[in-house]
Amino acid sequence: MSTVLLVEDDERLRRALALTLRARGYTVTDVATGREALAEASHRKLDAIVLDLGLPDLDGLEVIRRVRESSALPIVVLSARRDESDKVQALDAGADDYMTKPFGVDELLARLRAAVRRSGRGEDQRVVATPDFTIDLGRKTLTDRSLAPIHLTPTEWGVLETLVRANGLLVTSADLLSEVWGPGYEEQTNYLRVYVGQLRRKIEPDVTRPRYLLTTPGIGYRFDASGATPTSA
Repeated sequence: MSTVLLVEDDERLRRALALTLRARGYTVTDVATGREALAEASHRKLDAIVLDLGLPDLDGLEVIRRVRESSALPIVVLSARRDESDKVQALDAGADDYMTKPFGVDELLARLRAAVRRSGRGEDQRVVATPDFTIDLGRKTLTDRSLAPIHLTPTEWGVLETLVRANGLLVTSADLLSEVWGPGYEEQTNYLRVYVGQLRRKIEPDVTRPRYLLTTPGIGYRFDASGATPTSA
């Protein structure tokens, strides 16, 4: 479970976003000012910040700069400022991503997950050992039984990591596509067939009888770390 600091001076939006994030499993601290944000960031263990730029006391850019003086904490900006120059300034100040209002909640959640994942924070630091290979989510490495590295492309890693982080639960094809490729790709199931096939050739002892990357036809995929039950593809 990731801990998020939500910084938004619009009370109705802040409450709605906090409820949405909590419903998706995040622990949320929400504040309305830049000074409150800096105080929370300085003493609370966080995994990410969702930050509005138009705050009543400090400009959001100043908040980003001050956070960056002591922390690499992921920062996703959520702002009504739509000019390219505003986006450039925020990214140059140290923001990891920038979204403009109005926004889609699913896209915000996907960008937040991606920012946390890239940072190596939260549950991404786990090591998952199977009978045939070991996945280190923190270091983003995959090794075989002899500890030799298994090379994955960034997209292959994204698919594998998303399935591993689901802790054995089924991930629908639409959710997997949205997580790895982004919003708008939910119908591109052919992408998954290609990349899951490539992953199986790299990690499965028998590609024709997958043990780790399991398919539920017409629904999605699941990662089984035990590798104990072969199944048809």
